[in-house]
Order: sequence, then structure tokens, then C-alpha cells
Amino acid sequence: MSDVCDVFCYDEEKVSRLKQELASYDTLGMTKIFKALADDTRAKIALMLCRTDELCVCDVANIIGTTIPNASHHLRLLRNLGLAKYRKEGKLVFYSLDDEHVKQLIWMALQHSMENKILV
Repeated sequence: MSDVCDVFCYDEEKVSRLKQELASYDTLGMTKIFKALADDTRAKIALMLCRTDELCVCDVANIIGTTIPNASHHLRLLRNLGLAKYRKEGKLVFYSLDDEHVKQLIWMALQHSMENKILV
């Protein structure tokens, strides 16, 4: 059984409609989100931020077992891509996920991977 069509044909109406629709989407923004979450460290950070309101950089470093500069680097990238936000309280910096959409995306990806037992 082949996973490729044996003949070349296509639905002209459907292809034309979807090409037009695709041109109206910001796929680059979507790609950036998935690229940010494709890194295991950032995915872990995002998942932990889903589990609480906010975490300081020191907490994140402790949870994922890395240095504060490394955790800060990953958190900054998540923030720059619009997935996380931060607030400063004295000498501490607290991060949280930007909004409910980000949380839903992370939870759905986790649930999907657990249901399908996606392994590397």
C-alpha cells in the first residue's frame, strides 16, 4: 500500500478556495509559536507555567534543573514570541503565560501526545 496518489488529479474548486484562504492567514506567526514550543526546555517551561499562575525565574530554573541564565534565556524567547509575559517585583521577575489560548494549545498538544504515545 502506497501513501501517495497513483494518479495526479485534484479538485479545482476546493484547491482554488483553499489557496485563497491560505493567503489570508499569518502562517509565519503560527510557525514561530510551534518553533518556540519545539524546544524541549521551552515546552517544559510552558507546561509548568500552565500549572500555576506564575513562576519566578529562579523557580523555573529549579524545576527544570538548569541555570538561572539558561532559564531566563528561554523565558525571554517565550516572551518575545508572545507566549509569555512577565512582571517585576523588586529584584524578582515573575513569568506567566500570555493568555488562555496559549494554555489551551499546550494542554491539547500534551493530551494528544499522551493519547497517541508519541515517542522520539
